[in-house]
Amino acid sequence: MRDLLPPEVAVAVAREQDWSGQLYAEEAAGLGERAVDSRRRDFTAGRVCARRAMAELGLPPVAVPAAEDRAPVWPAGTVGSITHTRGYCAAAVARRSQVRGVGMDAEQHKELSPGVRRLICLPEEEDRYARLPSGVSWPTVAFSAKETVYKLWHPIVGTWLDFHDAVVELDPETGTFTARIAPARIDAAPVDHPPTRVTGRYAVDAELVRTAAVLLPQ
Repeated sequence: MRDLLPPEVAVAVAREQDWSGQLYAEEAAGLGERAVDSRRRDFTAGRVCARRAMAELGLPPVAVPAAEDRAPVWPAGTVGSITHTRGYCAAAVARRSQVRGVGMDAEQHKELSPGVRRLICLPEEEDRYARLPSGVSWPTVAFSAKETVYKLWHPIVGTWLDFHDAVVELDPETGTFTARIAPARIDAAPVDHPPTRVTGRYAVDAELVRTAAVLLPQ
């Protein structure tokens, strides 16, 4: 994930001990006592990674509680993103003065069922991905890219973004993606200058698909 983001963004990937690390009281309270073990481990690793990324920026270790929608609440003056999937977790943090928003996502690299692909991809996207080189589940890459775009969009705009509200083009030669936000979502945004186009990077190996993107201050 480090290679997918610019140097202004601090990135920490979970180590073995991070999955059983310590939570701050505010974080544990938001997690709840009934959280299943897998959810608790993912949540813990994400917060431990977030604090390690903050330390890279010279920031003190503070709690990163969850909002009602379960999104991380970052300390004032920072932006960030957390992702986790089976066996992998990472956090990215940047100073708001340098980065308007950061998003990243990791998914298991596997084929998606036709029904899931229809939920994620518009017909023209599926047609385009079918023409890309074999050996990669391109709809999974698009799914991860759209998750990354949402993680950028929501903290800035505060509204929902459906999978079909972002049209993603993938460039296998450069390992980049470009997402165009639906005009209707842009027109309805309750803030000035909502993101209209997001360009990011992706990496694929046998096990994982990883995507990441940043928006710079305007």
